[in-house]
Amino acid sequence: MVGPNDRARTLSARYYKDGSEILIDRGWDFNKPITDPENLLNRPRRLTPLECARLMGFNTPTGNEFKIPVSDTQAYKQFGNSVVAPLFAAIAKQMKPYIMKARALEESKKVA
Repeated sequence: MVGPNDRARTLSARYYKDGSEILIDRGWDFNKPITDPENLLNRPRRLTPLECARLMGFNTPTGNEFKIPVSDTQAYKQFGNSVVAPLFAAIAKQMKPYIMKARALEESKKVA
């Protein structure tokens, strides 16, 4: 279970099955019986597709530009099979100068 200040585990494509990899803690008390009415109100919940989109970098907490035109099941599968978009963009930005340098070197070899 994760709380507001925790890091979430990796989202996987199988999250749609039971969502057990990442559960949001809402105050579940393990010392109370499972049938306790107050405890039932605080039972852990799974992420919503919108939260998965945010976790994977498709939306920000202040904007929901990314549209999810598929069922929740398909959305969980697609986000679980994705890469974290901002991370991939940051890595590509770091790699670009080296790629451009290698291309320029190859081009200079062809000319010579």
